[in-house]
Amino acid sequence: MNKKNTGIKKVYIAAISYAFIIGFSFLSTKIALSVSSNPLDILAYRFTAAFIAVLMLMLFKFVKLNYSKETIKKIIPLALLYPMAFFSFQTFGLQYASSSEAAIISASAPIFILILAKIFINEQTNILQKLSIVISVSGVIYITLMKGSSFEFNNIKGIALLLLSNLALAGYSVMARILTKKFTNIELSFMMIIISFLVFNIIAVSNHLANGTIGDFIYPLSDIKFIFAIIYLGVLSSLVSSLMTNYVLSKMEASKMSVFSNLGTVISIIAGVVVLNEKVFYYHIIGSILIVGGVIGTNFLGKTKSGSSD
Repeated sequence: MNKKNTGIKKVYIAAISYAFIIGFSFLSTKIALSVSSNPLDILAYRFTAAFIAVLMLMLFKFVKLNYSKETIKKIIPLALLYPMAFFSFQTFGLQYASSSEAAIISASAPIFILILAKIFINEQTNILQKLSIVISVSGVIYITLMKGSSFEFNNIKGIALLLLSNLALAGYSVMARILTKKFTNIELSFMMIIISFLVFNIIAVSNHLANGTIGDFIYPLSDIKFIFAIIYLGVLSSLVSSLMTNYVLSKMEASKMSVFSNLGTVISIIAGVVVLNEKVFYYHIIGSILIVGGVIGTNFLGKTKSGSSD
């Protein structure tokens, strides 16, 4: 019993740590974008930092990997969904949609995951868990709208791209539940990082070479703020969060894991107060209560029939 409880605690610690990393990643993204306005360049540098971290771990023999052709073939579809498709759709979606629209649409990701998990792996949730997911989503939407942000359907292209990023994340969450039974979370995460590093760098460098702007690609490296932001986004927000996500999905239902991304909103509010001395208003508190309550309800109001925590 104690061993089981210890295992469950580890899973929730990993899920909450993931939420913390995501919460602080918004700050790092803002810093990176203030130096380089090219989203593809930031993605290329982000996964370069993650790839270097992977190489260091392998060089110092902290991990040992031996991928076969069959292994790579099975993991590639997962990497195509996340991080490649997810970040690509999200990054380009943000060019056309407002940040408030992005926040609201991204908050709805748990609903997409709930639906796909039911369709493809028959993951069962009771009415209280479904309601809890909706409450968690509503908490993010409430905070966003109360900040005075508007949600309009003028930016259809941006909204469509952001919805596609949600679908990519949902597809990844479901597929990871299947693949984590066949591969370790390290095998999955490292291959996802390696593929993303190759693809995003090839695209970014090729575009700059074609346009004769390779200097613009290299320029951000002269800014120390950009380097620290990229290290955070690459090592923590990409590599470490990927390891944690795959680990949690190997132990927990996709629908339960999904609401922890919304918990990142609460963390980002805390980060704003601690780091940027931002003010906290009543709607931040109310929205945070809804988010946290939704996370707790999704995870503890009843057990699902399939994929229970190990």
